[in-house]
Formats: sequence, C-alpha cells, structure tokens
Amino acid sequence: MNLILLGPPGAGKGTQGHHLSETYGIPEISTGDILRAAVREGTPLGREARGYMDRGALVPDEVIIGIVKERLAQDDTKGGFILDGFPRTVDQAEALAQLTRQEKRPIEHVISIEVPQAELLQRLAGRRQVEGRDDDTEEAVRHRLEVYQRSTAPLIAYYQQQGLLRCILGVGTVEEIFQRITAIL
Repeated sequence: MNLILLGPPGAGKGTQGHHLSETYGIPEISTGDILRAAVREGTPLGREARGYMDRGALVPDEVIIGIVKERLAQDDTKGGFILDGFPRTVDQAEALAQLTRQEKRPIEHVISIEVPQAELLQRLAGRRQVEGRDDDTEEAVRHRLEVYQRSTAPLIAYYQQQGLLRCILGVGTVEEIFQRITAIL
C-alpha cells in the first residue's frame, strides 16, 4: 500500500502514520526526518539541502524530490510506504506521480485529516507546553497554517480530481481517528 497523509500542522499525521506503519508493516516516511537524515549522513543532496537550511531558506523542490526518490528506492519501501509531509505542493505531487509511475508503484490512497482551526491551535499550544517546541509559538503556528492553506491545501483538489482523496474527521481519540482511517483502507 502506498499512502499519503495530508492535513495541517497539528492534525495528527505523524501519530497516525506511526500507528499505520506498525499495523501494516510499512515505513512511515516523514520528509522532515529524511531531510535531516540526509544532512546528517552527508549525502550529496543532504549537503545541498544543508546549504539552504543554514541560510534559513526553503529547500527547493528538486532537492526535496531527489531526497524522497532516494528514500523510496530503499528496500524497506518495496512493500509500500506512508508519506507524511510530502508532497506539500501540486508541483511536488506531480513529480511524485511521475516517479511512482516510473517505478510502477502508484499512490493508492490519499487521506486528508480534517481538523477545525480552533482545535489545531489548542493542540499545538499543548504540544508546545508538553514538548517545549520553540516552533509552536502561536505566531509561528498561525503562519504555518496560513502557508498550509496557501500551498498545501490545493493538493486536496488535485487528489480529489484523481479520485484518490478520502477525507476523515481528525477530532476524537487517537484510536477513533485511526479506526476512521483503517475503515477507508
């Protein structure tokens, strides 16, 4: 199974991706994690990404796509994968579609975890207090939600047009949300 989890920051993509990975025995691939790993390992793309990150600039699509391509080429993804945090834009989604077509491993499911903004703000404020995350200040969270609406939300329409999108309510217990996702799969 090849699956994409969409949703704004705080929707629970990472939590659900972890549970799905354990249940289905396929890796959860977080773009942030693989980007940091490529930088840490000093791969050519990781070194290129580090240059952008060190300057505080966004890592360009071609670098992100290259890093995702490298990760999807690893043996543990042959039985399927769960993407969390990628694609973030329609351009990235089109590049991913081209890559997965070439590899004859098309995306089978795209699940959008829908959560009201007030709930997201409450969750992220709680995450900041519990985890001490500096990137979850109210101002930073509002900015990330605006970026999501502007850049990532158009993926909803993109995947809906392809007949791949399934939306689930991301409110309730972790288990309730997990059951909604597995009912679709």
